[in-house]
Amino acid sequence: QVQLVESGGGLVQAGASLRLSCAASGRTSSSQRMGWFRQAPGKEREFVARITRSTGYTAYRDSVKGRFTISRDNAKNTVYLQMNSLKPEDTAVYYCALDVAGDGRYEYWGQGTQVTVSS
Repeated sequence: QVQLVESGGGLVQAGASLRLSCAASGRTSSSQRMGWFRQAPGKEREFVARITRSTGYTAYRDSVKGRFTISRDNAKNTVYLQMNSLKPEDTAVYYCALDVAGDGRYEYWGQGTQVTVSS
């Protein structure tokens, strides 16, 4: 079994920075990718960023490119999302997820951490 625990959310003003962490435990050694998603009130969950465990290859949604950076520490089984220049539209619950096969199915999810950006 796999467990994912996010931390680092909070309430900040526009322009501020936050760093989210996602600690993975359990059978994670064979996982291919980890990703961050978010869901704002009344909206569908959306992809934010992902990173490939072995190569470090990253991908981002357009609206966060240049502001957010995803990184990983394989030794600690932890993935980070550094969020700079935050905007009110970044307000959402942020979830990390693990994609075992690297096929985009993201079988495991964390409980989420709230990020609120005030204007």
